[in-house]
Amino acid sequence: EVQLVESGGGLVQAGGSLRLSCVASGFTFDDYAMGWFRQAPGKERERVSCLRSSDGNTYLADSVEGRFTISSDNAKNTVYLQMNSLKPEDTAVYYCAAIRAGPSDYDVCYSLREEYDYWGQGTQVTVSS
Repeated sequence: EVQLVESGGGLVQAGGSLRLSCVASGFTFDDYAMGWFRQAPGKERERVSCLRSSDGNTYLADSVEGRFTISSDNAKNTVYLQMNSLKPEDTAVYYCAAIRAGPSDYDVCYSLREEYDYWGQGTQVTVSS
């Protein structure tokens, strides 16, 4: 059974930090790219960050560039999202997702959310002003 389990969300003041974790099971972690998406009330789910497990290549949305960092521990089948300098507009439910990625899938991190294979249940991040 495939599972993606997020943790680390919570309530933080603007300027603060949180680290989200996503533990994957039920599939070969190294064969997938791992993404973080978020969805604020009344808005579409948007891609925040992505990491290709095979080579560590990463993607960050312009809105979080310089503030968020994605990383992974392949031995633990875990992907992290370190979020610094949080802003109220970062408030959303954050989802972890996985998409199968071959060695030549260099653009996999630009895939549409509909193309992702597996999703976690989400974790709430609330940033107060």
